[in-house]
Amino acid sequence: MPTESRLGAGLRLAVTTFTTAPVRPGRVDRATAGTAMAVAPLVGAVLGVVLGGVLLGLSVVAPPLVAAVVTVGCGALLTRGLHLDGLADTVDALGSYQQGPAALEIMKKPDVGPFGVAALVLVLLVQSAVLADLAARSWPAALAAVVTATAAGRLGVTVACRHGVPAARPEGLGALVAGTVGPVTVAAGAVAVALPALAAVPGRPWQGPLAVAVALTAVLALLRHLVRRLGGITGDVLGASVEVATTLVYLGVVLSG
Repeated sequence: MPTESRLGAGLRLAVTTFTTAPVRPGRVDRATAGTAMAVAPLVGAVLGVVLGGVLLGLSVVAPPLVAAVVTVGCGALLTRGLHLDGLADTVDALGSYQQGPAALEIMKKPDVGPFGVAALVLVLLVQSAVLADLAARSWPAALAAVVTATAAGRLGVTVACRHGVPAARPEGLGALVAGTVGPVTVAAGAVAVALPALAAVPGRPWQGPLAVAVALTAVLALLRHLVRRLGGITGDVLGASVEVATTLVYLGVVLSG
């Protein structure tokens, strides 16, 4: 049987990492992981099409808020809730005011503290409110917004794995993917995500790409702070990057709408 290409193995790993799609796990090594992190926005875009379809389909037979909440729930189910878990753990570590190993130990605990709960509630409420607003808009704009936000969230992971960003631990997902993505790949991913963003806000084609730029800037600032506090990235930090970028893009496409 011919050996699977690096791109094929990377796509397979990206799908199994970022979704619950029934794909058999393939090769897992640092080179493959780097490819997976590079193509993460593509997986996010496909997931966004699915979630956009759920939102638009439900909005035909249910109130916009109901359609929005169910869509957010589907997003959590289709990703095993890993990104939400990463957000909660990361915010708990930041809220503890601990640094280094002490903060990492807090992130490893299975329980969720008050800071993590607050972050989860805020993110879920904001995403549901935005999706309810999008459900009342034209379907091309709503679909473009969901695809953009979902892809941008995974672009946050690509940004977190760029060259020069260390891992906080010598083991785990962070150690496998830290520093595996080059600057050209990050730039190409940003341009690709900005394309559907052009259609996210009718009459203001600049607003969607601007929302993506603001979200990525916020992720960069968060990553810089986390590297100082933790010493590098972890799998939880990647999950937090997904939720922060996704939520900020959602906010950006409905402001002044």
